[in-house]
Amino acid sequence: MIVMALMTSLLAGLLFGLGLAISGMIDPARVTGFLDVAGAWDPSLAFVMGGALAVFMPGYFLLVKPRRQSLLGEPMARVPAPVLDRRLIGGAALFGIGWGLVGICPGPALSLISSGQPMILLFIGAMVAGILLVDRGWNKRQEQARKPGNA
Repeated sequence: MIVMALMTSLLAGLLFGLGLAISGMIDPARVTGFLDVAGAWDPSLAFVMGGALAVFMPGYFLLVKPRRQSLLGEPMARVPAPVLDRRLIGGAALFGIGWGLVGICPGPALSLISSGQPMILLFIGAMVAGILLVDRGWNKRQEQARKPGNA
């Protein structure tokens, strides 16, 4: 069963990457053009996102949301609504600033890794370093909060 789950995840990831490539969302110039609403704005990515939502939403509400089990027989995970805290808002702000500055976010970066472009490899290295640093800092704060006398 785990092999089937891994194969399903691989197929989903490949389809996601292919969709990003076909739509042009892996082109940093197109992304920064979309985000530059005060300059030479390129609205094409809005149509890509709108088209993706138009395909996704009916399938989700008709086929996914009503189900109690996945197609592989696993229970469907129900994600609770996020709590708006400093960590979430700070992470969203960092993500948005980074995406706006360089036009790359994690999904397209992984799709572009095979290009071997130095900028992409630098971005992925910085992304991994950031993930590890935040995780280490978050775990350290959680440990300190659990110590007696820090309630």
